[in-house]
Amino acid sequence: MTYDLAVIGGRVIDPESGLDAIRNVGVRNGQIETLTDAHIEGNAVIDAVGLVVAPGFIDLHSHGQDAENYEVQARDGVTTALELEVGAGDIDSWYERRAGNALVNFGASVGHIPVRIEVMDDPGDFLPVADAAYREATSEELGRIKEGIELGLRRGALAVGFGLDYTRGCSRWEVIEVFRIAAKYGAPCHVHIRGKGHKEPMSGIEAAGEVIAASAVTGAPLHIVHIQSTGMHATGNTLAMIRGARERGLDVTTECYPYSAGMTAIDSALFSEGWQQKYGISYDSLQWADTGERLTSSTFAEYRETGGMVIVHSTPQDAVDTAVTSPLCAIATDGFLRGGKGHPRTAGTYSLILGSYVRERRLLSLSDALAKCSLMPAQRLQDRTPAFARKGRIGTGMDADLVIFNPDTVVDNSTYEEPSLSPTGIEYVVVGGTSVVERGEVVEGIAPGMGVRAS
Repeated sequence: MTYDLAVIGGRVIDPESGLDAIRNVGVRNGQIETLTDAHIEGNAVIDAVGLVVAPGFIDLHSHGQDAENYEVQARDGVTTALELEVGAGDIDSWYERRAGNALVNFGASVGHIPVRIEVMDDPGDFLPVADAAYREATSEELGRIKEGIELGLRRGALAVGFGLDYTRGCSRWEVIEVFRIAAKYGAPCHVHIRGKGHKEPMSGIEAAGEVIAASAVTGAPLHIVHIQSTGMHATGNTLAMIRGARERGLDVTTECYPYSAGMTAIDSALFSEGWQQKYGISYDSLQWADTGERLTSSTFAEYRETGGMVIVHSTPQDAVDTAVTSPLCAIATDGFLRGGKGHPRTAGTYSLILGSYVRERRLLSLSDALAKCSLMPAQRLQDRTPAFARKGRIGTGMDADLVIFNPDTVVDNSTYEEPSLSPTGIEYVVVGGTSVVERGEVVEGIAPGMGVRAS
């Protein structure tokens, strides 16, 4: 029997079953058909001797939903890139624009931010800058927001996305009302909470409490994004809150990325009056993504007027390590690049986990790290979207989304100055049975990525 693809002699690690053994993997029609130590043949063959064969990485938090970012992420082992925080307003058109053109699998939430922007006639594009950011919705507007969210869920959105720190005029009641819609459809709410750090009022603790309470009173599943960047010094405390909620039966999960700096829009509500005192940072904690320059009071004022992306150095490294090593945290990038500029997390998150946290610092086992990058994201989504029950695992009948890497050499190379540099050691990436990365280079002229929607 000849398979479409045979992956030969690799160390196959499946974080769900605990398999960690030398196996040959036979792929047919986009799915894994056999795992065996017997000889197999394929129309295409990958020699994986000396390499690890793992489930492809599922990024729950990928803002870069275009060809440039798909290529960058594929070289870091990502096989499914999902926009679940900001999300999309029109789900049908979002998926239609990418169908047949994507290197990796893709999907989106219906986003509270874009729906609110539309309803409140905010001139913002990606993030709100006027009424949708700062004003409470009227009763009529709230009704239209809820209608937009429900339409997106009926059209197959994977989740409901929120950026509450960017929509500061949004009332607590509006949050609860939108959570009720999510609960009706069994959709997880992926939330950038509205507070940060340990300083009251609106600390990360208070903000986490708001959405955990909304989950409790509505029944909506909750996923708090980038817990380390909103928790900051209080990351351990916010993780303890999540642990306590789970122990009491609430469906609450979280994620993090392994960097001490974030990136956001400088003209967003995050930089409203008092941001320095609230976050405990100053102008020179900000780095302009396009040039790498550290900001001053004058350049901050200039860029806040023109808009653009700024890197924010604000999170203690011990908070990052606490989140990355917590059993509660999946790994997600929160990344995107434009013209090669942006944050190194887009190109380096997963290779940094494998190279630093697993091999060099030994803070994670390889199996645990792979679970955080593949199985845990799939488990978060599979209740509403059964297609994810076939992802994040290696086994018979699973989707043939694979990353094949050298555990002895894998390392991230991207930096804040050169954020698009590809990692070393990610040798092959397979999406739906098709190789999209071979010997570390993207295969040109193919687009096997498929849209993943809730049924």
